[in-house]
Amino acid sequence: MDKRKGRKSRRLHQVLINPDQQLKKRIAILGSTGSIGTQALEVIREQAEHFEVEVLSANSNAGLLISQAIEFRPNAVVIGAEHLYQKVAKALEPYNIKVYAGEEALCQIIEMETIDMVLVALVGYAGLRPTLSAIKAGRQIAIANKETFVVAGELVTRLAKQKGVNLFPVDSEHSAIFQCLAGEYHNKVEKIYLTASGGPFLGKDSEFLKKATKTEALRHPNWNMGCKITIDSATLMNKGLEVIEAKWLFGLSADQIDVIVHPQSVIHSMVQFEDGSIKAQMGLADMKLPIQYALSYPNRLKSPSPRFNFADYPELTFGKPDYENFRCLALAYEALKMGGNMPCILNAANEVAVNAFLKDKIGFADIPGIIESCMEKVDFIEQPDYAALAETDRISRILAMEIAG
Repeated sequence: MDKRKGRKSRRLHQVLINPDQQLKKRIAILGSTGSIGTQALEVIREQAEHFEVEVLSANSNAGLLISQAIEFRPNAVVIGAEHLYQKVAKALEPYNIKVYAGEEALCQIIEMETIDMVLVALVGYAGLRPTLSAIKAGRQIAIANKETFVVAGELVTRLAKQKGVNLFPVDSEHSAIFQCLAGEYHNKVEKIYLTASGGPFLGKDSEFLKKATKTEALRHPNWNMGCKITIDSATLMNKGLEVIEAKWLFGLSADQIDVIVHPQSVIHSMVQFEDGSIKAQMGLADMKLPIQYALSYPNRLKSPSPRFNFADYPELTFGKPDYENFRCLALAYEALKMGGNMPCILNAANEVAVNAFLKDKIGFADIPGIIESCMEKVDFIEQPDYAALAETDRISRILAMEIAG
């Protein structure tokens, strides 16, 4: 018997007694052991009167997943690495928490009727299929997986529209745009500005980048993120992926999306309307704010997070990106303009190249070259379906691995 049934009955009784009492929103967190997932659980811990955890999933970090499940007592957990199933199941057996394993189980579990919202905090291409499953099930989605939009933006947004599913952005930049557009949807957007910190290598030339080490690349000046996203920030590919994501989230063309380097990371992004007015969303570099806003929309919940003090930031600076030395951003714009399966090729090649760099198989400056080679050599498909995108991803990864050696 589903342990939630009794709880749902009690909730119904409460509503009958007090119609003004707000029910807790039940959240499924896909990728709960990663950077976004752990911060999302911090938000839920702080806002326990508003949220509760329904499902947790992790790829292979069984130890942390077990600890999270014991604390938050979800209905179910999913461990991606199937060989770890017994370890997780045995540890959680005393707590009456259902345990499943594998991608297929993950895609099925998020169809549970007891889930109010799915937070997709998976990294890379792995987020696409579960996101599509959640949309098909009609679940509202908070999405921190930009690669889903990069690989299959047209497919994802079309399906979401058909199913009446809202896609709430979690990336700080897209959350900022989303917040700036609140109450403005009837007004035409002329342009958006995605701000970029510039990463750890801001202002460095090609000679420096050829010698850049993994330790240096992982030392982001402002944000605490996972390894893959931090390297993407160093190459500016993260900003390139965000440009493509913004196109699909907000229905914009490439010419309407500008990137501005803003090292202080105080202004998270801006919207310029056709009357010339610009709205900006500002705050400290804290991912918990956009996570909480996505989970609680349209409400803003009181947060214990530190407050921004203008006196601490007497100077805010802005500049143009260096497209020549950080070619990944230029490649992302190129992929966006070509459309079709080109962004999928870009994403797959980048994931392989970043992984190779993290394993010390290639240098930092080799990353854009691998991506560009794949974009030139993998067959272009103008209107790919899901099967074509999956095959594009597979072929692109094989080629990128061959180039990386």
